Amino acid sequence: MLETLRLTRRLYNAGLEQRREAYRKQGKTLSAYDQQRELSALKAECPEYAEVYAHVLQDTLDRLDKAYKAFFRRVKRGEKAGFPRFKPAQRWNSFRFKQCWDNKKNDWTACGRPVDDGRRISLPKIGAVRCRFHRPLEGKPKTLQIVLDVDEWYAVYTCEVPVSPLPETGSAVGVDVGTRYFAITSDGEFVENPRHLGKSLRKLRVQQRTVSRRQKGSHRRQKAVRQLAKTYRRIRRSRQDFHHKTARKLVREHDLIAHEDLKVSNLVPSNLARSISDVGWRAFLDILRGKAESAGRVVVRVPPQYTSQRCHACGHTCRENRDNEVFRCVSCGHEDHADHNAAKNILARALPSGENGGSHAVA
Repeated sequence: MLETLRLTRRLYNAGLEQRREAYRKQGKTLSAYDQQRELSALKAECPEYAEVYAHVLQDTLDRLDKAYKAFFRRVKRGEKAGFPRFKPAQRWNSFRFKQCWDNKKNDWTACGRPVDDGRRISLPKIGAVRCRFHRPLEGKPKTLQIVLDVDEWYAVYTCEVPVSPLPETGSAVGVDVGTRYFAITSDGEFVENPRHLGKSLRKLRVQQRTVSRRQKGSHRRQKAVRQLAKTYRRIRRSRQDFHHKTARKLVREHDLIAHEDLKVSNLVPSNLARSISDVGWRAFLDILRGKAESAGRVVVRVPPQYTSQRCHACGHTCRENRDNEVFRCVSCGHEDHADHNAAKNILARALPSGENGGSHAVA
């Protein structure tokens, strides 16, 4: 598997160099299909690539093509766009089998089939690899990605599963996300912010200083880098676990969930950059939409303008209504927690009779 990683990374970098040179010398833009047609010649010239499954090589060039398309898409939108870069070993940690299921035969292909009573999985050109499934696979497996996470290997299956609607609850809720509290609902529930990164900053500083003191290229530096990566992995996993549990609770209890249509990338360059990155709003909202779609729920994104300044009781909107966490309307005197008042406004905008005539985007 390490050799497959090495060869696919070399192929990605070679494909990138070929595209750059073709455009610089001939003004020609190569496609993924153009490069994939040359794989047979590559295997004849470099026999080591014949030991890598064809779909894995094709997917590597597809990834390069997606990187190019994403770059030009950002340029077209006027966003900050970084040109595709050559991948060092530290930034290349996975390869993918594009097809695990044969629809005509309604059976597994050669990729990813569980063997030996589910204790191993079959990987073409690699062998039967020992695997521990944390839960049974559901639906039809579509793709299989093999991921190296620091010092652990993972088999990530993408499966096509039918929608499993949950029983209707008749409840709708608005959710306001923040950094003081992770989420505040229109029902008055305050979800504490676990601050996964903040609690580990001291340990991270010590480990990062240790890395900087080690000589580059030494085994001691590699060991220190692995320890630092494991700490970041623990933080990432804790955050993901919290996101999944919070999203699942909302989906289980409500038929409609409304939240602000936040542009998180515009909020990060501020004095709250670390706190916003730590809380992970964008990842949480993506997880929430995925779980809601699977459960037959509706997630509504509403415009975020003035939700924290508008009085839910009378509709008066001005900056003076809010003083940090206290909301006190200067028009009618209504008092509430500022984020709770904002969550009520978010829900009101999501309902058909809400503000702006119920205009919203449904995810």
